[in-house]
Amino acid sequence: MNDELEHYLRLAEAVIFASAGPVSVTALAHALPVGADAEMILPLLRQRYTGRGIELHEIAGGWQFRTAPDLANALRRVVEVPRRLPRVAMETLAVIAYHQPVTRGEVEEIRGATLSQSTLDTLLEAGLITPRGRKEVPGRPSLWGTTPRFLEQFGLASLTDLPKREELLTDGTGQERLSPHPGIFSDAESEMMPEDEENSVESTPVEIRVEGSPGDV
Repeated sequence: MNDELEHYLRLAEAVIFASAGPVSVTALAHALPVGADAEMILPLLRQRYTGRGIELHEIAGGWQFRTAPDLANALRRVVEVPRRLPRVAMETLAVIAYHQPVTRGEVEEIRGATLSQSTLDTLLEAGLITPRGRKEVPGRPSLWGTTPRFLEQFGLASLTDLPKREELLTDGTGQERLSPHPGIFSDAESEMMPEDEENSVESTPVEIRVEGSPGDV
């Protein structure tokens, strides 16, 4: 590897590390010297971090350093993740992610439980959902969808990367996932859900994420 390419790799590494969110190819290209090929550099940089505690991932239309997923359990013991969502908010978020754009009434129908405004407000304040216009039916109810921050929190490049329903409940080791998506239930589990949110498990806090950038840990 020549010195010029090594310089480009180091510079790309520094730009991505210092950025608060995922860095797009276009943004990285602007940060690199003229003549540097960002699309070529990113795979080389990702390969450099393969198998290490910090990995480079394509997330939400950009690139970001994240802790290796297989180290999540170890990190939970030493890293405090203060941001939490009530379980009912996570269930609502999962429904919106899979069925967007979706109305409040449709979310309630899918969950089999009423949806309070406070739950929507929680997701809005967290930057995980956003209005997507209105449905052209009587009353013109608001439509809801997820945001780029949702993709970032989940570590997804796009919505097409959403895992299967059964994968939302566990992290692959049999442990419940400490992320915003433990909540789309199977038909049998849905029948056991409470009729309304007041009697639900909303008070149970669940962490939004366990992975983060190097600066997070």
